[in-house]
Amino acid sequence: MQNDVSLIGVPTDIGAGARGASMGPEALRVAGLASVLEGHGLRVMDRGNLGGPSNPWQPPTDGYRHLHEVVTWNQTLHEAVLAELAQGRLPIVLGGDHCLGLGSISAVARHCRDTGKKLRVLWLDAHADFNTAALTPSGNIHGMPVALLCGMGPSELTGIGGTTPAIDASVVRQIGIRSVDPGEKRLVHQAGLEVFDMRFIDEMGMRHTMEQALMGVDEDTHLHVSFDVDFLDPEVAPGVGTTVRGGPTYREAQLCMEMIADTGRLASLDVMELNPALDVRNRTAEVAVDLIESLFGKSTLMRKS
Repeated sequence: MQNDVSLIGVPTDIGAGARGASMGPEALRVAGLASVLEGHGLRVMDRGNLGGPSNPWQPPTDGYRHLHEVVTWNQTLHEAVLAELAQGRLPIVLGGDHCLGLGSISAVARHCRDTGKKLRVLWLDAHADFNTAALTPSGNIHGMPVALLCGMGPSELTGIGGTTPAIDASVVRQIGIRSVDPGEKRLVHQAGLEVFDMRFIDEMGMRHTMEQALMGVDEDTHLHVSFDVDFLDPEVAPGVGTTVRGGPTYREAQLCMEMIADTGRLASLDVMELNPALDVRNRTAEVAVDLIESLFGKSTLMRKS
């Protein structure tokens, strides 16, 4: 795993249905993310926050809310992530709402095309985020990034990485899903997205789930984790705008992160949808930092390896 880590704050809730995710980057900093990572021997550089248009809080136009602003933020993020990867650094994107997965992952996909690496995306989320304007009345683009990455949507959004689609659905593994609209479910099946929903995790356990999701990851793989904090059960992480009951427990989430760390292949990370306005004494940010620490090697393992 790369020892040089860059934090990139993206303070916007431009794609969300509730205000407050714009404060996420600062909450993660307050919870001590940089010092926690430095405690594991990583060299951390905080690049500060990207700038972009403010949230006009308008209704959707042609099925998309804030299309122009979402494009601008994601293009800026795309360039920022690409620049870090080009320097051999591991970017950690501090969101912000999950529409930003578009800019982040399109940059990672572009980097993989340039370097000949295989891409594997782990999408940790309560939602499949595979909506389109035709399916969602809200027009909130944070419910669409995976579909957009797979080429479904307007060219301004699907072409941010210079190639449409930015990724093939076959590189994605979704984990923890438990809230999918009926039309969205049909699209997910048509696209052939591999989804490990909560029913699968309940029946098979987190260990088996992660073994399946990580199958085929090798030294030639760039592993990207897109971690939406609503992946966690709201009892564990209340500070998100779109809570869905019945998510992974704290221990299940820890195991998930530890097994990702065990691969040694983590090369980029998104931390999305943390909403301090809905949190309790920054508890959710502290849990998120705790789990990120596990991604970078904190282990509760007592047995000898």
